[in-house]
Amino acid sequence: MTNINPKNWCLNGLLFSFLCCFSTLTQAQLYATSTGQTNFFSETPAENIRAVNTKTQVLLNTTTGEIAVRMNVRDFHFPNKLMEEHFNENYLESEKYPTSTFKGKITKLPDWTQNGTTDVRVDGTLLIHGKEQPRTLTGKISVQEKNITLTTDFEVALKDHQIDVPKIVFVKIAQVIDVKANYILTPYRR
Repeated sequence: MTNINPKNWCLNGLLFSFLCCFSTLTQAQLYATSTGQTNFFSETPAENIRAVNTKTQVLLNTTTGEIAVRMNVRDFHFPNKLMEEHFNENYLESEKYPTSTFKGKITKLPDWTQNGTTDVRVDGTLLIHGKEQPRTLTGKISVQEKNITLTTDFEVALKDHQIDVPKIVFVKIAQVIDVKANYILTPYRR
């Protein structure tokens, strides 16, 4: 379900940057996906906006708890193509800022050898629209057989990443966006 194609340049680029940042990987156990699901939701009295990205790339080092998440902004899809166009051209400026990332570290590692679900906290840096913000995200890690599932639900304030909303549509777009992520990771094979 989450096979990693070694020819997938995006994941290989993510792996390369991960390897450069984290030198302890020689004895590490890596888990990855290139089909992670990231959703966002904007709710206002005037309009609700939903989008989903099913190509989120994630790499987890279970030895150190380091995690890297990368997504192409243009991989978010909306029910309405006009919304998708405005999102890419007017708000996220995906030509100028094509990717969003999160790099962090789990503060207290779960027992990877035991099946079950654990609440976790990850301290790291969220990059959206070319603007980095330190973030602490909370979520759950579920270990089941050979899979690790990561889930989180957090908010992103547009002003934190200097995303401007034109006054004409200000009432249609929430200033704080709800983000939900669900990533099913399998052992990474080189």
